[in-house]
Amino acid sequence: MLFNSIAFLLFFPLVCILYYAIPSGRVRERNLFLLVASYYFYMNWEPVYALLILFSTVTTYLFSLAIVKSETLKRRKLFLTVCIGSNLAILFVYKYLNFVTESVYGALEMCGMRMDVPHFNLLLPVGISFYTFQAIGYTIDVYRKSIEPEKNLFTYALFVSFFPQLVAGPIERAKSLLPQFHQVHKFNSDESVEGLRLMVWGFFMKLCIAENVASYVDAVYNNLPNHTGTSVLLATFFFTFQIFCDFGGYSLIAIGTARCLGFTLMQNFAHPYLSCSMREFWRRWHISLSSWFSDYVYIPLGGSRCSEAKHQRNLFLTMLVSGVWHGANWTFIAWGGIHGLLLCVTSFIEKKVMPIKRNVVSVGVTFVLAMFCWIFFRANNMSDAMLAINKIIFEQGQLYNGAGKPTLALSMLLIALLMFKEMKDEYCSKPVRFMHNSNIYVSAFWTAMMIVVILLCAQFDSNQFIYFQF
Repeated sequence: MLFNSIAFLLFFPLVCILYYAIPSGRVRERNLFLLVASYYFYMNWEPVYALLILFSTVTTYLFSLAIVKSETLKRRKLFLTVCIGSNLAILFVYKYLNFVTESVYGALEMCGMRMDVPHFNLLLPVGISFYTFQAIGYTIDVYRKSIEPEKNLFTYALFVSFFPQLVAGPIERAKSLLPQFHQVHKFNSDESVEGLRLMVWGFFMKLCIAENVASYVDAVYNNLPNHTGTSVLLATFFFTFQIFCDFGGYSLIAIGTARCLGFTLMQNFAHPYLSCSMREFWRRWHISLSSWFSDYVYIPLGGSRCSEAKHQRNLFLTMLVSGVWHGANWTFIAWGGIHGLLLCVTSFIEKKVMPIKRNVVSVGVTFVLAMFCWIFFRANNMSDAMLAINKIIFEQGQLYNGAGKPTLALSMLLIALLMFKEMKDEYCSKPVRFMHNSNIYVSAFWTAMMIVVILLCAQFDSNQFIYFQF
């Protein structure tokens, strides 16, 4: 079920009404209802893949209890390894098996050994990387004794499958979200209004910006040989905002949805395109995943508490793993590797040369570097990525405007509105008050205006969110 669908606009209010209809003191009944609603939400895509969530839930639940009961460190490590391995094995089969087999057979063919490549027709389960990582993070936290294991299976199952953030995050930590399922949530009009405001802005980002620029991006990147470097550059600029508004919009809708039900999810984006370095960019972009990799990959590798050479290695390897997480394609691996190199360079400059100061130049350079990296993220393969870069540098020419000049102008105007709000929130002591004014009438006016903008400018074609494929 997509957030930007009629089905969700019917599902969500009904869930809220029924949830608050259950007496607030009956926490277990409320959690059970949310669990059923979450599984129904997910099963709207492919019912059988709910079994994968169930597998991840049961294995991490049982192994976490076994870890706590283990008397020796060796046994604790064994249970942790088997638990993580079994969950990653499922992720590997559905997400990476075809990529690995095709890469191996391609390498053999280069060596003169031609063979037929077996291809497994497996539909990638929506959000498998998100809920798998959330469950694995819980198990590691139990192993580290950072949290106590959840005794109630149904409550833990809700933690893994909570529908607002099930398919594309934020990737929540157990110590933050699990305790909220034990709390009594009474209906709070202020929280609900705030949640709805977040959802409205999220819908604006997704439907008005991401969807409007998507057609231009697809037209160019799916047919690169027939476009000039000027068109490729504009398409890359548009994709830079498409990916942000698509994923950032989803995150706001997820956070707002949870807020209406009384739950607080972590912030996932913090004005990433106003970063003054690539290091800062990754503190602001996909914060839940960045912090996950920091805690469970970067720090275990040694973090920064080691020699400079090992620190640089840890940065690079962490970003390389992040690239692999994003998809089974060499373009994602290249994207992660380039970000890793940029982080290493940034770290070296800040430590050995001078601290990077926030100014127009540093923010502009960081934005251009991020936009360059998005070429690999969007390109269908490495050949297309190299072609796109070559065209941008050497083959400038007439701009493609197949979407029509008014559509391109509207896209630019909407992006300008977005960045105006981003800069106001970032640099002004008083954040922008479009829909958050203390005066209820002013707030209602701006909210109504945003809804009108959405109705006038949105593309209502129910396209799924980009990060669903991860």
